[in-house]
Amino acid sequence: MNRFYIETELNTGNTIELTESVFHHWVRVLRAKVQEQAIFFNGKGGEYRVTLTEINKKNAFVSVDHFEAIDRTAPFKVILGQVMSKGDRMDYAIQKATELGVTTIQLLTSDRCEMRLKYDRDQKKLDHWQSVAVAACEQCGMNIVPKVLAPISIEEWIQTDLPISRFVMAPNKDQKNVLLDAQPELALLIGPEGGLSESEIELSNQHGFVNWCIGDRVLRTETAPVVALSILNYHFASN
Repeated sequence: MNRFYIETELNTGNTIELTESVFHHWVRVLRAKVQEQAIFFNGKGGEYRVTLTEINKKNAFVSVDHFEAIDRTAPFKVILGQVMSKGDRMDYAIQKATELGVTTIQLLTSDRCEMRLKYDRDQKKLDHWQSVAVAACEQCGMNIVPKVLAPISIEEWIQTDLPISRFVMAPNKDQKNVLLDAQPELALLIGPEGGLSESEIELSNQHGFVNWCIGDRVLRTETAPVVALSILNYHFASN
């Protein structure tokens, strides 16, 4: 059954009009018919089974039939600080991090950052990345969509109010067992394709980030969050 994120209030027994994006995807692209059912969620928890009751040229309506208080969130909360990269790599990182249960994605700039937005709040690009997170939730069954936050510098981010458990992906660095004392609320810092600079790693260490090196290989910037979040899923699900 198709799943759609919809930015509107959902209450059982009500009839609602489809938003433009859901109308386009479900009715125009997927050619849904009257009496077809789908799952809607609005990011406030749980999901709703709906039935398509009316289709017009420019809009359509559904009845909200049943609420399911289902929760597929990960057994931890992670704020991912991801230095931006070009092309499909950023899309991939956001998509996979969402599927693996990330709570918030804070976009970052760094000394070796491959890209800069045209201005600090390039809304078109931010909207695209947020839509990538939404689509990932629709596909994987998550009902809470992670926020993709406008970019700030690493220096700014590490001085914000972050969880006590803080990890920085730092290949070839001495480290302790980072998961031994890890709390289920944590911050994870991942650098760009060229890696974080020595000064950035040292600065993050000064602000409580512990070096985390996964194996002997250097992971790509879009691969690192997938591996790290997979390990965290296994760790916290097993404890």
